[in-house]
Amino acid sequence: MNDTPPAQAEAKRLDESTQRVNNWQRWGPYLAERQWSTVREDYSPDGDCWNYFPHDHARSRTYRWGEDGLLGLTDRQCRLCFSLALWNGKDSILKERLFGLTNPEGNHGEDVKELYYYLDSSPTHSYLKGLYKYPQAEFPYAKLVEENRNRGKQDDEYELLDTGVFKDDRYFDVQAEYAKDQPNDVFIRITLTNRAPKGSDPAELHLLPTLWFRNTWSWGREGAEGHGKKPTMKLVDGKQPKVETDHRTLGRFNFVADDASDGTKPTWLFTDNESNFKLLMGKENFSEYVKDAFHRYVIEGETDAVNPKQEGTKASPWYQLTIKPGESVTLRMRLHAADEPPKAPPTTFGKRFDNLFAKRIKETDAFYESVLDQKLTVEQRRVARQSHAGLLWTKQFYVYIIEQWLQGDPALPAPPASRLQGRNSDWRQHLYNRDVISMPDKWEYPWYAVWDLAFHMIPFSRIDPAFAKKQLRLFLREWYMHPSGAMPAYEFNFSDVNPPVHAWACWRVYKMAAPRGERDRDFLERVFQKLLLNFTWWVNRKDFKENHIFSGGFLGLDNIGVFDRSQPFADGTHLEQADGTAWMAFYCGTMLSMALELAEPYNAYEDMATKFFEHYIHIADAINCLGGDNGGTGLWDEDDGFYYDRLHVHDKTHPLKVRSLVGLLPLITATIINRDAYDRLPGFRKRTEWFLKYRQDLAQQITYLEAGGQRKRKKDQAPEFLLAIPSRNRFERVLAYLLDENEFLSPYGIRSLSKHHADHPFRIKLDGTTHEVAYEPGEARSALFGGNSNWRGPVWFPVNYLIIEALERYHHFYGNDFKIAFPTGSNNMLTLGEVADELRNRLARLFLPDTKGHRPAHGDDARYASDPHFKDLLLFYEYFHAETGRGLGASHQTGWTALVSECLRNPHG
Repeated sequence: MNDTPPAQAEAKRLDESTQRVNNWQRWGPYLAERQWSTVREDYSPDGDCWNYFPHDHARSRTYRWGEDGLLGLTDRQCRLCFSLALWNGKDSILKERLFGLTNPEGNHGEDVKELYYYLDSSPTHSYLKGLYKYPQAEFPYAKLVEENRNRGKQDDEYELLDTGVFKDDRYFDVQAEYAKDQPNDVFIRITLTNRAPKGSDPAELHLLPTLWFRNTWSWGREGAEGHGKKPTMKLVDGKQPKVETDHRTLGRFNFVADDASDGTKPTWLFTDNESNFKLLMGKENFSEYVKDAFHRYVIEGETDAVNPKQEGTKASPWYQLTIKPGESVTLRMRLHAADEPPKAPPTTFGKRFDNLFAKRIKETDAFYESVLDQKLTVEQRRVARQSHAGLLWTKQFYVYIIEQWLQGDPALPAPPASRLQGRNSDWRQHLYNRDVISMPDKWEYPWYAVWDLAFHMIPFSRIDPAFAKKQLRLFLREWYMHPSGAMPAYEFNFSDVNPPVHAWACWRVYKMAAPRGERDRDFLERVFQKLLLNFTWWVNRKDFKENHIFSGGFLGLDNIGVFDRSQPFADGTHLEQADGTAWMAFYCGTMLSMALELAEPYNAYEDMATKFFEHYIHIADAINCLGGDNGGTGLWDEDDGFYYDRLHVHDKTHPLKVRSLVGLLPLITATIINRDAYDRLPGFRKRTEWFLKYRQDLAQQITYLEAGGQRKRKKDQAPEFLLAIPSRNRFERVLAYLLDENEFLSPYGIRSLSKHHADHPFRIKLDGTTHEVAYEPGEARSALFGGNSNWRGPVWFPVNYLIIEALERYHHFYGNDFKIAFPTGSNNMLTLGEVADELRNRLARLFLPDTKGHRPAHGDDARYASDPHFKDLLLFYEYFHAETGRGLGASHQTGWTALVSECLRNPHG
């Protein structure tokens, strides 16, 4: 690698990793940020994960299905873990992991109560940088819980900065950096800075960089996730003390730690990663030395808590530091394979150590220079760079073997028999999760959500297309996909129904990952075959009356409906969903595009193209024309010019006139059949022409480019078809709502619910109960559906992005002759491509500073506008207040919100 230019170094490592020449991605930030209170760790009889394994147990109780830590690192199977533990001399516990509120504790659901930021990462994690801000005053654990418990839905959440614990800047910046010299040789640099103002007293800080093995030996099982042989760690003294580790499948590694830059020498502590049953349950411990030993030794002064033989399965050099205001202390460590001689002696922490970091930083900068748009400003580049860093930091090792989890483990008491019929039991025969997976947020969502992941892969394809393709294929493999063809949703309920966007993501990644002529057809063919199974599952399970109108529950739009759409109705009542039907048309259109692409070398795919072409037309016809009480206009309301859900109760139909994303989703179904595909596939062309001639009752749903417009069609040239649910007239009517600032158009993107409902809430009375939907731009002020998703009206990225993409397809078809007022009612006439750009700009505006340094996503907190130690730090929230742009929900949702990096690419201007 020494001779490789910086601009090519990371690309070369990525290629070596993909080709399995060098395992550059073996080590990464694959450690969860919250393992406590997850479904995987829940062995309660009633499925109450929130209370079964609380934060207070985490320091003393061994996890069964993962590990967590602070700014940590682990191998791709989470066998050997490294992370930071901190103590400011005042807290009652070691800061070993992030703290936050569980769903029942927060007034708006789960919420992490910490300040931490992902600053940088190369795709191979050959360079990583993250930052944690640690108060010098006692961390307000109890105050955060109590105050949020006392707040209702009408109140804002009580955040860490609200407690005053960062008053006068009395806190430490804890910056963790990792640089790989070789795939199994990781340099670690921790920089601790006292941010208190000059003149303040020096502050005490204890740092315990902790190395430990995930416990796979205590459960009485053999195989990948359990074995009898316990791994070992022991201190070997010498000129440079080192910890030697030995693991049955990982091999032998050495860990060394230098004196701190201020000369402080560490004290080595050892224990075992075993539960303290005596403390938690009054039972005998498996081991004399247990998981919470460092906490008890450092804070409670229990000198016999740690192993005097300096061996075990958990180790740490303990640094006791005093840092003056404005000053920094640096700590240097190294983790390397014992069987692979490093390029430099492992005891070396001199110039070469810092040179490696400088080199990897330079290479990472050069890599992003090559993938980011060269026209980006400094601030736009910062947003794009940190959004990618968040994507890479939130990769996580995830293991969840349903059969073993339901049965319990041989070495522990058996769970109640009812557990075998409990949560996710219908997935027990096949679901075997054991992979590094892109997570939405490693604290609030330390588990995958398959529809979230689809959106993650769009920005991922810019920086690591091989990983993006591998992730998309993973969920179609037989140990993930249900034999019925269903895809697992998320661990709270794998059978829940999420929008079918996986095919779209596969298609987009296929096209983005390589230019035409170099595309990975093997990938496309493999995913297409498995997606056929999933498509069939949807058709068989979600088409209630087999009339091409679909119902599927939340479908991602948790709280903008009139009632909980995931709950079954009684007495034959059923719901026809505009979004469910639109998602299926969208699925059809994507599968059609795939089939046409695959048919170029393989004519057999022409039949599948025809099948999806006709299926799309049937769905479009049903949503637009299916008979009903309103004279056969399907889910379209001619008076309002909008698509609505319809509720059927006995012999009556109730249109649910809520203007929300539900009625906008038909727009995203637009699919173009290009002329070249039409020309080169005579079988498909012949059957399409037959369909248009003999099924004119359905052919009215087809638009094709006649002579005129921007691109004039030659006399003998094949038409360019547009498949779209709305006709041009209906499209324009829905667009008028979409682009109306008093309806959907927010200064920061597209609202989830029309602002019209602020003064005109929708109400319907069913079975004596009145249901109401009113616009709320931020967190909901009343209990809604979907567990911890308490929103109704904010801006969120995934559907915004799909709408933008759809407008671009419409623009491609209609050309520059199609113009519309932006915003509605103005004289500012734009093409649809220009409208798409304007929507991109509004989404990007959430993160870009104004002239005073204020970024809307950070709300009105002055620190993020003017404080030099805050103003360049970005948080990529789950969704955003529709009127102010303030970030809401999960604060580190650098999954679908990383789509902002795509919004900084303006193809039309």
